Amino acid sequence: MAGRSHRKASEAVDPNLLADFKVGVDNVIFSVDTNQNRLLVLLVMRQEAPFLGCWSFPGTLVRRGESLEAAAYRILAEKIRVRNLYLEQLYTFGGPNRDPREAADSYGVRYLSVSYFALVRYAEAELIADGVSGIAWYPLNQVPQLAFDHNQILEYGHRRLRNKLEYSPVAFEVLPDLFTLNDLYQFYTTVLGENFSDYSNFRSRLLKLGFLADTGIKTSRGAGRPASLYRFDAEAFAPLKNKPLVFI
Repeated sequence: MAGRSHRKASEAVDPNLLADFKVGVDNVIFSVDTNQNRLLVLLVMRQEAPFLGCWSFPGTLVRRGESLEAAAYRILAEKIRVRNLYLEQLYTFGGPNRDPREAADSYGVRYLSVSYFALVRYAEAELIADGVSGIAWYPLNQVPQLAFDHNQILEYGHRRLRNKLEYSPVAFEVLPDLFTLNDLYQFYTTVLGENFSDYSNFRSRLLKLGFLADTGIKTSRGAGRPASLYRFDAEAFAPLKNKPLVFI
């Protein structure tokens, strides 16, 4: 009886109270400049209202017949050329009044943002300036006030990146195929901060996990001793893939 009453109440909802939506995709694209130990995020300058002339994330409204992921890859390809990247859906931001166009729309259309988080290899990333008045890598600690709720999206994306580094091999998606353990440590330090672990503990833990293969090749940098070059062994990592794992 209660179930039937609940159904009738649901069916009686005034259609005028139901929200209409437009769906956009915003990409939070991170990269790590290991030479200068900087965590970077890609920003573009908006060329139309609202927030004309403000920095924001590369974004787009989803087209008819287009999946969310396809829209994310489309806007990524329009702004950056890169071979190695990691991309995953981050979160949906859809609070009322997050977009000023809602107030101006006589039909009360709400604007949702399905955000994606990407990590790309800095050394090979080529920015595409076509069709934008500004595009630039910004160090995370120098990001200005962004359009819409993009500062909130950035905070969420940074937290996801830090978490991913701690329990997944996402770093190896964008590191060179061959790297030293110090290269790897610098990558983690840049994202997580200098106090996350000392080098000796970091080195010991990762080598014990067994998915870093010593290639037997040495590289010399500066006046120090030659360092061993390692590669990520995906086959050795496979048995650990679905297990709770803390890299650091």
